[in-house]
Amino acid sequence: MTSRTLPVSSTVVDSILFRDAFGTAKMRALFSDHALVQRYIDVEVALAKAEARVGVIPSEAAEVIAREASIERIDFDHMREETDIVGYPILPLVHQLVGMCGDAGRFVHWGATTQDIMDTAVALQVRDALDAIDADIRELRAILTGLASKYRDTPMAGRTHLQQALPVTFGYKAAIWLAMFDRHQQRLAALRPRVAVVEFAGAAGTLASLGDKGFEVQAAMAEELGLGVPATTWHVARDGLAEAVNLLALVTGSLGKIATDIMIMASTEFAEVYEPFVKGRGASSTMPQKRNPISSELMLAAAKAVRQHAGLMMDAMIQDFERATGPWHAEWIAIPESFILASGALHQAKFALGGLIVDSARMKHNLGISKGLIVAEAVMMQMAPHTGRQAVHDIVYDACRTVNERGGTLAEALAALPAVTRYFERDAIERMTDPANYLGLAPQMVDRAIELSSRI
Repeated sequence: MTSRTLPVSSTVVDSILFRDAFGTAKMRALFSDHALVQRYIDVEVALAKAEARVGVIPSEAAEVIAREASIERIDFDHMREETDIVGYPILPLVHQLVGMCGDAGRFVHWGATTQDIMDTAVALQVRDALDAIDADIRELRAILTGLASKYRDTPMAGRTHLQQALPVTFGYKAAIWLAMFDRHQQRLAALRPRVAVVEFAGAAGTLASLGDKGFEVQAAMAEELGLGVPATTWHVARDGLAEAVNLLALVTGSLGKIATDIMIMASTEFAEVYEPFVKGRGASSTMPQKRNPISSELMLAAAKAVRQHAGLMMDAMIQDFERATGPWHAEWIAIPESFILASGALHQAKFALGGLIVDSARMKHNLGISKGLIVAEAVMMQMAPHTGRQAVHDIVYDACRTVNERGGTLAEALAALPAVTRYFERDAIERMTDPANYLGLAPQMVDRAIELSSRI
């Protein structure tokens, strides 16, 4: 490989080393330079067709523009050089389109301004990217439904503040994950019509250059592109795009929560779940025994990065007057990277959860390491009708101290107390100190979550 052919990518979303860890080929393609310029051309062609439909430009000119405007004829090197001078890519593009279209070229970009073309192109990109995210979430929800159903009744320790608290089931945990993504699916559906809208309004957003034909052209252009028509110009009202990236922050935030659960549960001391086994995946360069949770680590990293971009998009909403002096440019960074990182995180989640190895025996073992103390509340609730709540609290507290200081199980400590054996035989004590008998409505919550998810 010569110096001329050395890779020049410098970020993880395009790196030959990291791009498939942090993104997907499909999402990179949607936001590639080639795809973006094609969208610019699509918008210019749609504008010409729309203006011809309402009699603003000759129909013959629109036909020529539609026929001759071709990305294959774009000189990208020249466009890059001119963009570097102008600061925006549309005037350099228009120069080339005019040259392609001959006499009809004088009608290219008629009545439009740079941001009209760029914003509408981004609306098209985001519309298609949201479709891809929507499909990924649906696939992930199917995986989570399977996990919730399969492990509906598999008991494990529920933990609060990283301490064992009360028994739950692994299916219950998966159902909580599922419900998060049910909500994300609903949020995405609600968001789409707010962001998939055309932006065509001219120099200051008033459509002044088209006289009384402005609304007609705007509507016809939206129809050509399959976009909605906004109530007002949105070139300095960026809430739609900010909402889209903040939705991605919510999605990746949920993935980060799942990743954190998996990473801790996969630690040697827990050993309750593992990411799918692939020879060499998660290997250490020095410790052959290591099996690092790589997909979860990538999901967590993406969550942190997209969160930063969500904040950037909120900052970019603060735009001055009728054309911003800089916040808009920040979106050029945040939007593509956020979608690529989110798609990469969803890809890693589908891999990790789709082949998740669940060690039910280890979960049962860990549930028993407190020797019954995890269900001290269950004992209190069953004894309280006989002794009163405060009295039973003291009784069970003393029994727990006995286990902590002298060993044995909670059942054994309780069985040694006359205040307990007065009401409960040994078999009953064993049953009420068995964690598997104190799952609350966890299994029923799984059923409810799956049923509600099926309606979305």
